[in-house]
Amino acid sequence: MLAKTLTVCCLLALTVPTLAEVGWWRTAQFYQIYPRSFKDSDGNGVGDLNGITQQLAYLKEIGITATWLSPIFTSPMADFGYDVADFYQIDPLFGSMEDFDNLLARAKQLDIKIILDFVPNHSSDECDWFKRSAAGEAEYKDFYVWHTGKVVNGIRQPPTNWISVFRGSQWTWHEGRQAYYLHQFLAKQPDLNYRNPKVVEAMKDVLRFWLRKGVYGFRIDAVPHVFEIAADNNGNWPDEPRNEYVSDPLDYAYLNHIYTTNQPETIDLVYQFRTVLSDMDRELGGDDRVLLTEAYAPLDVLMQYYGNSTHNGSQIPFNFELLSNININSDAYHYSELLHNWLDNMPAGQVANWVLGNHDSSRIGSRLGADRIDATNMLLLTLPGISVNYQGEEIGMTDVWISWEDTVDPQACQSNQQEFERLTRDPVRTPFQWSDETQAGFTTGNVTWLPLADNYKLVNVKRERGIALSHLNVYKQLRALRDEPTLKQGDVTVNALGPNVLAFKRSLAGHKSYITVLNINDDVESVNLDSVFTELTSQLRYVVVNDKSVRRKNDLTYANSVLLLPKEAVVLSTV
Repeated sequence: MLAKTLTVCCLLALTVPTLAEVGWWRTAQFYQIYPRSFKDSDGNGVGDLNGITQQLAYLKEIGITATWLSPIFTSPMADFGYDVADFYQIDPLFGSMEDFDNLLARAKQLDIKIILDFVPNHSSDECDWFKRSAAGEAEYKDFYVWHTGKVVNGIRQPPTNWISVFRGSQWTWHEGRQAYYLHQFLAKQPDLNYRNPKVVEAMKDVLRFWLRKGVYGFRIDAVPHVFEIAADNNGNWPDEPRNEYVSDPLDYAYLNHIYTTNQPETIDLVYQFRTVLSDMDRELGGDDRVLLTEAYAPLDVLMQYYGNSTHNGSQIPFNFELLSNININSDAYHYSELLHNWLDNMPAGQVANWVLGNHDSSRIGSRLGADRIDATNMLLLTLPGISVNYQGEEIGMTDVWISWEDTVDPQACQSNQQEFERLTRDPVRTPFQWSDETQAGFTTGNVTWLPLADNYKLVNVKRERGIALSHLNVYKQLRALRDEPTLKQGDVTVNALGPNVLAFKRSLAGHKSYITVLNINDDVESVNLDSVFTELTSQLRYVVVNDKSVRRKNDLTYANSVLLLPKEAVVLSTV
């Protein structure tokens, strides 16, 4: 039997340590809430803080440790909150500071930690800092990146050829300042200048403010974009080279972004932010605070986010290996390779995390197939370390097609009717499906900010609670299994058993072993687990099954002959 094998010690030691010693986050379940789409409490069709507070008990039901909220700060909403006008206030669309305090209080009652989305790369152009910078006030003059441009044949042009993530030039002319300002995203999202120490300290103060309010950390947005290459002695920057595979000169991928992403100073800034959290741990006491960093970057760069011999970094540099690289045609070898990538390269003493969905990526059921939803959740919840779940993946929500006329995502709206479907993120941000009632139980109003899924009467929390092998109930079984010592502290051995079957074994001395087996394709497979795993009992017990299985929980099978139906996914244990 062909096999790829990996054994990794899960770094939580063979003795059973207390959570205080290892950090509550090391085996935690994180859940991303997109507030606009989670629950609307006031009938205006947009989710809000009171809606989240109302539904926190649901997070407790599915075993969530901490939830991170996409931005809730004051914003003109050009990029749905990722354009922050005031880093210290709640946007009225979501509620008030009192509503946020109530959310924190309810979360504390339920022992759920609140994590905020922190956007360091840029502010809104409606931020007071930017207005003062544009006016040339001494204190704020260099808070942003400005340049007068260059004159070619008598015509003033931007200083470089850099292209925005959202298409077109990264430079916009400001008539008042008589200069161009840099924006790696929308023109309404001017980049902060992190080569100015005052900016660094101002953003650290933002972190301190919210930590003192009672949040337990931050998901840091778009980290690779925070620094650009330093200007030369004349205050100029180089053009970025062409990507010959892309012909659209307005498309972000038209250039290779070697000067505007993943600059070495970025890593040091993450370490500085971690130091702020460590200082606040000492000031505030209690459980430690965490950084979750979003970076689509080369693997060797991501591993530096964890820290080095002298500095601690992000506890959770998001692992996008599976999210970015697995597709509907991937075989078991590909899955195994991507698991190896993270586990093989992770620095000693650190913890793996697994991310398979977010508000920027097509949903699991649409990207990989609705018949692989349970298998993907088994992967997420039985691998060692930290699971990160995007709202709705646990019930099997899928992408919703949204017409050009109804599209609101700026990434798509900046394009055209021919290109928008490739760029839009609206299909993964539609309202959460709570029930089969009007508007899926999301709102009492007559409209929703994005259209609902057509299938909400079949795919919703209320209905799935009553179906034994629904996606929701399989997810809850898997979550309960994560409390077993083997799943918390055990080693992992990963195998690709031919192209169709992925299996991995979790083991811990003195405890049962658990084997997750996924048939990712449409053939019936028979596998001999004895041939690739050691120290199995001759018989194995079914612990979790999906609806593709004819087996039931507590059935037995022989380790040397496990039959798998198409797309069947199971967790077995030794007996």
